[in-house]
Amino acid sequence: MYILSNVAKLYDGSAPDASAVKAGVDLRIGDDGRIVEVRPHDADAAARDGDDARRRVDASGLTVTPGLIDCHGHVTILGLGPEDMEKANDHAALVWVEKILHTTLVDGGTTTVRDVGGATHLMKRLVDEGVFIGPRLEIAICMLSTTGGHADFRGPDRCHGEMSRLWGEGPGRPPSVVDGPWECRKRVREIAACGADLIKICTSPGVASPSDHLEHQDFSPDEITAICAEAGARGLRVAAHAHSKSGIELAITHGVHDIQHISFMDERLVEMAAEAGCTVTPTSWVMTELARSQDLTPFVMEKVKKVGEVHAAAVAHALGGGLKILGGTDAVLAGMHGRNYMELDALIADGLSPLAAWFGMSGLAAAELHRDDTGVLERGRRADLLVLGGDGDVLAEPWRVGEQLLEVVKDGVGHRGLAGVPQRCYRSRAWELAGGGRSPDAHAGEGEGVARREQG
Repeated sequence: MYILSNVAKLYDGSAPDASAVKAGVDLRIGDDGRIVEVRPHDADAAARDGDDARRRVDASGLTVTPGLIDCHGHVTILGLGPEDMEKANDHAALVWVEKILHTTLVDGGTTTVRDVGGATHLMKRLVDEGVFIGPRLEIAICMLSTTGGHADFRGPDRCHGEMSRLWGEGPGRPPSVVDGPWECRKRVREIAACGADLIKICTSPGVASPSDHLEHQDFSPDEITAICAEAGARGLRVAAHAHSKSGIELAITHGVHDIQHISFMDERLVEMAAEAGCTVTPTSWVMTELARSQDLTPFVMEKVKKVGEVHAAAVAHALGGGLKILGGTDAVLAGMHGRNYMELDALIADGLSPLAAWFGMSGLAAAELHRDDTGVLERGRRADLLVLGGDGDVLAEPWRVGEQLLEVVKDGVGHRGLAGVPQRCYRSRAWELAGGGRSPDAHAGEGEGVARREQG
């Protein structure tokens, strides 16, 4: 066991308000990687309980939060340019995935990712077995759309001789493009057989896809009903990429649980979503990053502009209507992986209170993923947490995570070399990933002793 002693400020992830913030507490972590207890700091406890002083970390000037849960990840996407697509589809693709996973955990502070298109069960298993260092994965495997829909990324001339370059068919990953109710049913069965934790569909066109228009819809009511019925029969929820009003309404009325992006959501649609018990994942940060991109076509940039004009209002409608709002990055551009905490900042800019944003990437996210083992810092849960130190209030200004992150703990094990925390590896320096992202260098060594020697 080791102890984060006298933590100055601890947000435990249990609520979106000050009731979840504690000061001057001891966080005890067991050898099994679970939280033993969170209790008020007792200066005499170490001597009384016989604690080894070498296993205590003085956290009197530090902030501790749960590890982030990203509810809209794409760990197989390096970027949206032609070269990025080529890398994602060549024989070395798994190497790039490993780097994305590593930086998402170690730099991005994300201990769990719900990957809503791209990641396979092999990737999930490699993380679970400790071969890859990264966040644990909840996977959709495919992002289903119709022919010509959001998942249909053909060549720039839309030649029908060139099939979609996005998540091509391969071992453990059926095709994403599907048409007709019975083909939809079969594809859901295939995805479930490949180990999916949820089903992801597109009920509207997308911003980044090369030819579809935002105001159109993807899938018919019969197709969506078939997908949701097959998913429900296998205990799986359905999440929908949905920008347009028609796409959002189709998703709500035909069985989708989580509505993602929500760009044109209005008060009427919020009422419908609330009645149906839907959650929303606005992916606010990616909207800002797309607007800054220099690599997108004029057609795509026009869609980015349209979404940018309405997205904040849609989040305000969702917030005003009391919908559960989850945090998800939709990291599809170079430089987004490893900065997952910026979704918190974007949600705050769109009107959420700081703690509501943190809640949407911790306790609320865990509950919606049906994970009662993480997301909240309480007895018995996995010790997934961030240790932060520095000037300013990182809870109020989450962009500070990038400069204040001292340690990322997953299952009780650290990854950034903080003395006193048992280490999986020591992160010596960051390096550029795919033209702008940050990813750790090769392991400097394994074990707590190595981490301490590296720090001198």
